[in-house]
Amino acid sequence: MRHLFGFSILLISLVSCGEMATDGYLIKGTISGDIADSTKVYLRKSDADLQPVESDSTFIAEGSFTFTGKINEPRLYYIFIEEVSGGIPLILEDGNVDVTAHKDSLNAAIVSGTPQNEFYAEFLEASRNLAQKRNSINREMRAAMSAQDTANMNALRDEFFELQEEGLNFEKEFIGSHPDALISALVVNRMIQMKSVPEEVIQSLYNSLSKEIQSTTIGVSIAEKLEASMRTAIGSKAPNFSAPTPEGQDLSLNQVLGKVTLVDFWAAWCRPCRAENPNIVRVYGKFKDKGLSILGVSLDRNAEAWKKAIEDDGLSWHQVSNVRYFDEIAELYSVTAIPASFILDENGVIVAKNLRGAALEEKIAELLP
Repeated sequence: MRHLFGFSILLISLVSCGEMATDGYLIKGTISGDIADSTKVYLRKSDADLQPVESDSTFIAEGSFTFTGKINEPRLYYIFIEEVSGGIPLILEDGNVDVTAHKDSLNAAIVSGTPQNEFYAEFLEASRNLAQKRNSINREMRAAMSAQDTANMNALRDEFFELQEEGLNFEKEFIGSHPDALISALVVNRMIQMKSVPEEVIQSLYNSLSKEIQSTTIGVSIAEKLEASMRTAIGSKAPNFSAPTPEGQDLSLNQVLGKVTLVDFWAAWCRPCRAENPNIVRVYGKFKDKGLSILGVSLDRNAEAWKKAIEDDGLSWHQVSNVRYFDEIAELYSVTAIPASFILDENGVIVAKNLRGAALEEKIAELLP
């Protein structure tokens, strides 16, 4: 199970004491280990893509550092130390935040002092326990593979899938019981990015968040992403679009709708896409005479590479591309990773998404018996 922000990092909540922030926030950090005075410390906030962007900096003096300022909403931040690997995530909000770490193990830092960091610590503690179980399964799986123990490998695979389900259920329950936690919103945002949960479930989880959390920067971003993703939710009418064919003629989705239509986002540079292409070729050959239409939407940046891949892979169906990577068509369909696909009925309504291998053929066979 994948998690954002290094979810293996342990943040244990403690009772904060000492100097208090009277207006705004006060971060008090203590770093042990062999670290020189005047070593630079960076405070970085997460941007719209949850990547760290520098916000402030200071210097270590006698193993300590401080940051002060004001913030109008809780937000994910990181602390980095010059020439020290790793980083310390924290939820920055007005109040006292205490950070205690050793320079050789920033990922074991202790962060405490404000409600949002208490929520964060609670979530990450449970996530760490799940990660330990996952690591144990991985070790046993490697041993079983080395011993060619097929029976044990199958059992461990089932155990891994059960653990994934356990992790997903934990996250849903946590969000439902912590509507005021920023980490709840961050987890909902990750679910959208990973496309690991149906849109209607994500919408319900978002609706359970408090109005205060929904109004944060990440909360507003989630609402925008949900609005976009609901355009291509199962049961929605697929948005029409048009783009040039390899021959330079403009072709729209509505022009190629069949009894069943597969809209396939791919690219010549995408190895998983190219690996799936033989399966799509086979399915198309089997069902095209029954009414299957396919529209390939390439996210290539090089027209010649796109055309060569069409020829090399024997893709005999309709193809279009703006040759602009993740362009406005990808944005329209909330496609952030490929391969991605949508199956439409004869009315252009989305009936399935992102099916590959045997699952793709089974669905097409169901729709075109």
